[in-house]
Amino acid sequence: MAALLKSARRLVVKVGSSLVTNQGQGLDQASIARWAAQIAQLRAGGREVVLVSSGAIAEGMQRLGWTRRPQAMHELQAAAAVGQMGLVQVYESAFREHGLKTAQVLLTHADLADRQRYLNARSTLRTLLALGVIPIINENDTVVTDEIKFGDNDTLAALVTNLIEADCLVILTDQDGLYTRDPREFPSAELVHEAKAGAAELERMCGKAGSHIAKGGMLTKVLAAKRAARSGAHTLIASGREPDVLLRLARGEEIGTQLVAETMPIAARKQWLADHLQVNGRLMLDAGAVRALAKEGKSLLPIGVKSIEGTFERGAVVACISPEGKELARGLVNYGANEARRILGKPSSEILSVLGYVDESELIHRDNLVLL
Repeated sequence: MAALLKSARRLVVKVGSSLVTNQGQGLDQASIARWAAQIAQLRAGGREVVLVSSGAIAEGMQRLGWTRRPQAMHELQAAAAVGQMGLVQVYESAFREHGLKTAQVLLTHADLADRQRYLNARSTLRTLLALGVIPIINENDTVVTDEIKFGDNDTLAALVTNLIEADCLVILTDQDGLYTRDPREFPSAELVHEAKAGAAELERMCGKAGSHIAKGGMLTKVLAAKRAARSGAHTLIASGREPDVLLRLARGEEIGTQLVAETMPIAARKQWLADHLQVNGRLMLDAGAVRALAKEGKSLLPIGVKSIEGTFERGAVVACISPEGKELARGLVNYGANEARRILGKPSSEILSVLGYVDESELIHRDNLVLL
């Protein structure tokens, strides 16, 4: 475990609400100062660090005098708008003490779902890192809606990890790491020191979601590690309450749980496809199509599709579903939903006679398809 973190040159560090707030009572400026000091030392050592920080809604709640996290979207947006002011001020002041500049970057899923905006975000973050600036990233809760929200900053941190092709994702939480069972309910639970990112048993180990202040739970962290592994990034889940935890991890000390990425990084275009949190439609495949995609590396042809769900246009991102109901892959579809329904189950040689034209012989070309 130690060697993997010691060799990481570009890190994404995610800090949860429970660590940057005083039990929801506004921001913990002393803790934030400690994160800034550690990141400053990492930066001085030649490492690039992007910080994904929760805390805006919690800070907004404190400023507005709310004791419980609201459920209504407009109230969450209002709390985020108020809280972002405090969050940015505290981080800016903390890093200024070490001669570092910061940049606030607010993202929504729509920013990463659109190819042009995805590339723009990627270029901006890479430029900031090249300039020695510390990007402070949060979900743009002020404008986010149910349809486009990431849902938690663990997922956002994983997407950013993939976006900038970071070597490692460090998720700091109020737990020591991932346990075999929820340690709050089962004191005999054992800490998992190392495992393969994406291993099915990890999801079964996870407890329920977090507190009324924090949105995520251990499950979101395990899923984030699975997502980060697609770009070859390892994930470490550790307690943010450990003294100098980032510096000790960078020195190779074994703290928390490391989830190792064992797959080769996928190409940037396919990574973009894989990172879509929502898809525009679903294509139900037969066993032959599943074999062609998963085993033979072929394109998806209309003859292998049994049914179609959703409304979408040509070029939309759609999911490919196996007969067992599992999402096997996703990709950019060559025909809109209406046309696709007319040619599904038919050989490609009949597309012209059915539609009167042929855009492509494949429903999804293998170059525009990624297996999940």
